[in-house]
Amino acid sequence: MNQVAPYRDGPAGVHGVLGQAATAVCELARLAGLEPLVVPDVVEIPDDAFEPGSVLALFNIGETPWSASQRRTITDAVKAGRIGVLGIHSATDACRDWDDYGPMLGARFDGHPWTTDFPVEVVDRDHPSTAPLPHPWHWRDEVYLFTEPRTDARILLRLDAGHLDMSVPGARVPAWGLPLAWCHRVGEGRSFYTALGHFPSAWESPLYLRHLAGAIEWLQEADA
Repeated sequence: MNQVAPYRDGPAGVHGVLGQAATAVCELARLAGLEPLVVPDVVEIPDDAFEPGSVLALFNIGETPWSASQRRTITDAVKAGRIGVLGIHSATDACRDWDDYGPMLGARFDGHPWTTDFPVEVVDRDHPSTAPLPHPWHWRDEVYLFTEPRTDARILLRLDAGHLDMSVPGARVPAWGLPLAWCHRVGEGRSFYTALGHFPSAWESPLYLRHLAGAIEWLQEADA
């Protein structure tokens, strides 16, 4: 499994959980029969990292310096169904200069007016990432807004805006609401994204880790 956490000491350093996240995702990868590879910078990813059956896990932020060759390789591999993509939290707030990146992740970050406690609504229980979760699932996190959402995304978790303080600066509810996790197809490939995971408590939560384990399971599923 290729678990990419670029800029551990740079822009993504605002997320102090990167070390925890890398450790946790590596363990989940091993449990799924994958061999984890953690890199502090995408330029360190070897040419053979994107072999068939791999999962590219992203907890990045900002203009991650993928080379043109890496971008083509990843885009082609995902569309062909050779690799899956697991986007975590700030991954949607990255690579604004890569046109295929937003559609690959499913949307782009558009601010987070709230950091608060809220009940997560489990929209779709027929997915390995949501099957273990209670309903509602009480959680604390940054609440992301998104732009450029895929219309074909399968929404798995969402938040009812009625639980939020709409008087805070920047508060608004897009037409597509407040999704928290989704999955979709990219050509023949699969992509999963969860907006949750900002705080250390997430990476210490068995339910959150089961959420990610289910995502990896879905990414590895063979199509009928």
